[in-house]
Amino acid sequence: MKKTWVVAAESSRARIFQAESRLKPMKEIEGLAHPESRARVLDINADNAGRAFDRAGQGRHAMENEVDPKKHEAEMFAKQIAEHLDKARAKGEFEDVIVVAAPEFLGLLRKHVNPITAKMVSKTVTKNLVRETEEVIRKAALALE
Repeated sequence: MKKTWVVAAESSRARIFQAESRLKPMKEIEGLAHPESRARVLDINADNAGRAFDRAGQGRHAMENEVDPKKHEAEMFAKQIAEHLDKARAKGEFEDVIVVAAPEFLGLLRKHVNPITAKMVSKTVTKNLVRETEEVIRKAALALE
């Protein structure tokens, strides 16, 4: 079996495993956390929105944020994971990657992963299993198709 990494991720946490075979337990080699993704929207938006004047008349109103703060934090974490994978690929730390993530987060990861690293992703599993045991993640990631 190639030097395979299994990445189980969600918007606030990622676990990276080294898989030696489909039957042996995987070794968890790293964990990444992004606590900002778990923060309440009110805490993320601690600063009040700016105020703007209407084009006509004397009205003034609060400006809205253009991006949902929770989605923004998830995007930032996806970018962090993608950069981590790109650096590890460049160092030759893996030859194959399997990604296990919820569909929405998987889309964010795909958006940020370097095209060369993306070619090394042999399989994706659209399930959020990051909080599951190693055995559950291994069975989902390494199951024969």
